[in-house]
Amino acid sequence: MAILESARDLGFALAGIAPAGPSEQADAVRDWVAQGKHGTMGWIENHLDIRVDLEKLLPGAASVVAVCDAYASQPPEAPEGSAPSPFRERAGVRVSEPDADHGMGGGEYADAQHPHPPPAPPSREGSDLPRGKIARYAWGDDYHKVLKKRLHKLADTLAERFPEAAFRTAVDTAPALEREIAARAGLGWQGKNTMLIHPRHGSYTLLGLVVTTLELPSSEELGHPELPGMGVTVPATDHCANCTRCIDACPTDAIAAEGYSIDASRCVSYLTIEHREPVPGEFLEGIGEWIAGCDICQEVCPYNTVGQRNPLPVHERYDPGPRGFADGLDLVEVLSWAADDRTRVFQGSALKRIKLDMIRRNALIAIGNVLAQRDDAGLRDAVQGCLDDESELVATTARQVWDRIQPV
Repeated sequence: MAILESARDLGFALAGIAPAGPSEQADAVRDWVAQGKHGTMGWIENHLDIRVDLEKLLPGAASVVAVCDAYASQPPEAPEGSAPSPFRERAGVRVSEPDADHGMGGGEYADAQHPHPPPAPPSREGSDLPRGKIARYAWGDDYHKVLKKRLHKLADTLAERFPEAAFRTAVDTAPALEREIAARAGLGWQGKNTMLIHPRHGSYTLLGLVVTTLELPSSEELGHPELPGMGVTVPATDHCANCTRCIDACPTDAIAAEGYSIDASRCVSYLTIEHREPVPGEFLEGIGEWIAGCDICQEVCPYNTVGQRNPLPVHERYDPGPRGFADGLDLVEVLSWAADDRTRVFQGSALKRIKLDMIRRNALIAIGNVLAQRDDAGLRDAVQGCLDDESELVATTARQVWDRIQPV
């Protein structure tokens, strides 16, 4: 309990403890990589044996303290009653709440069966300045730095108390299956979209680990204690049941119909952030207005509706206000960025991994999707102006978009 209290005192929204045994998903992960579903993310394939066995990450690993931060899931002072974006929905999918009569968990943890309209994003109808959408996790400061600083403090605190033990921290920086480990620690379960979902708090969370040789009682062995000021840990029970909202809503069919798996090479987040080549034509329409990440599978998840009623504390560094990312970025302006503009806007943000030609590529794709909804001479001129761009990636994308928007 003292360890969990230390995590709470450092500002983590939720914390739990898991045994550091080998992954139960090792064979599935190896098959997933063998099928190329990790795309060009070579670091996933590298050190795969370490990724599925914490003993190889930290010799003698016995336990893992898993923590999470919550991040802002709603824009500040979002207008009410505004019209939804044409890219917000697919196949009639709507956000709904878990229903007491269906699903595996019962009560507020059960599967939703009665859809309701989702909260609408701000309307930009009639605007001549279309904006590219940014995934919520990136609205604030770079979570790697925000989490890692406090994780190091937690590890240092434990090292002072237990000098005979070894510790290693990880925030997407070490080969470890964070979501599986977090589920074992009681932070939720892995949903059909592979996200970690807490039945009370939803999935808008960021994960960190402290792996240690220290033998610690797990959250399950502790009886999932509830600490004031922190979310409660839960058994890793699957509450997705027969819900398929994330599968149905995914605009690029990245989420497997069966098997709780995602083809990352088709995912909008991968295509806009990790993929450094031209986007295959079959995915252009599905990217919609997203230029950095995607939240669609989380937007339609019933447990994020529940999470709005049971919010975890959001760390001040994830405040979406100062950067203005919650309202997106002006697509035409992004298209005209130089290197200094990208550096200035993305300074201190997790989005700094997106290279200049990539973000301009993404803006072109989004502009093409806006033009598919309504004609606009200024936007057409912006695309045409990039047909001979000095960046081959930008020029190639401009030609893709230009061909799409030509009259039949």
